[in-house]
Amino acid sequence: MESPADFGLTEMQLEIKSLCRRIGEEKIVPVREHHDATGEFPHDIVKVFADAGLFGIFIPEAYGGMGGGTMDFVVAVEELSKYAAGIALALFGTGLGTLPIIVCGNEAQKKKYLPRIAEGTLAAFGLTEANAGSDAAGIETTARKDGDYYVLNGTKQWITNGGEADIYTVCAMTDKSKGSRGASFFIVEKGAEGFSFGKKENKMGIRASATRELVFQDCRVHKDDLIMGEGRGFIVAMKTLDASRPSVAAQALGIATGALETAIKYSRTRQQFGQPIAANQGLLFMMADMAMKVESARALVYRCAHFMDSGAKDVSKISAMAKCYASDVAMSVTTDAVQVLGGYGYMKEYPVEKMMRDAKITQIYEGTNQIQRDVIGKALIKEAAQGLF
Repeated sequence: MESPADFGLTEMQLEIKSLCRRIGEEKIVPVREHHDATGEFPHDIVKVFADAGLFGIFIPEAYGGMGGGTMDFVVAVEELSKYAAGIALALFGTGLGTLPIIVCGNEAQKKKYLPRIAEGTLAAFGLTEANAGSDAAGIETTARKDGDYYVLNGTKQWITNGGEADIYTVCAMTDKSKGSRGASFFIVEKGAEGFSFGKKENKMGIRASATRELVFQDCRVHKDDLIMGEGRGFIVAMKTLDASRPSVAAQALGIATGALETAIKYSRTRQQFGQPIAANQGLLFMMADMAMKVESARALVYRCAHFMDSGAKDVSKISAMAKCYASDVAMSVTTDAVQVLGGYGYMKEYPVEKMMRDAKITQIYEGTNQIQRDVIGKALIKEAAQGLF
């Protein structure tokens, strides 16, 4: 579906979109039902992503990447998520795991890790714990200094790309007495002594994505893999999440777009009472509402991406708005798509029930939508106090 919001995309962005569409139609659609049913990680598709250079979109050119911005990555994530959000999550999850290095890492860290990721090495972001989801200050994983090393102990939960990634950016407390100011971020590689994985989670949606616990038992990490320095972990986390939320929004937008397109196509071919169901005004109104929601979400997500690419410093409010609104739209539109397809929409032979299951997580991870509304509301009060409106 072409959108008025597509206007203004650069030549590179249009090429990325076209490339991702071909991958989606030719490589993802034939296998998405299998991966959803089995929960098998899509190694073959990840190789396709790597061969196409998609992991290099968000990596600076100096480290072997394309040097793309937020908008470039948003275009890729949106287009791939139209076909299978769980499969696309291997790419998006790597972007999330890489952001702490890109945004806050030093030159040595960037040279060591970013070229590998640009070539297709998967990464993961280790923040969430059983008792520390949206409350990042409640982290219980610890990092004790021991000479030139830090010794990590604790468990991370629900980590995207867990067990499949080779590079992990992990938050741990170096001084619990300081609360959020005692958190620090580390780069940990798969295979490090004392670093293992828990069971693969059996999820409702995004089932092709690997979600596992990260388990640290006296895991030794060299001080050179400390990001920004001790006590800067909360800053790293906030900068990372602000930068990554447009990608969650893009994932949600892609899911919603895929569901809308499926519903429209179905309504033109499904016959009832001697005519296509698209002739039913009730369904036409429903699809019109779905389309308006998708287009307004796209406008907000694209505006957010452009704002971030402009070099703006304070992006928390708009990134929270994009993530919150687009994910709410995804849940609404996919639910309505199931309704348009009726009984067939409830069956696994059609993709909309999967899209509905996939959409739900976008309202939950990287800060629940309740947290996003809190961020937005507080930003509005702060702006009012500063006399900005």
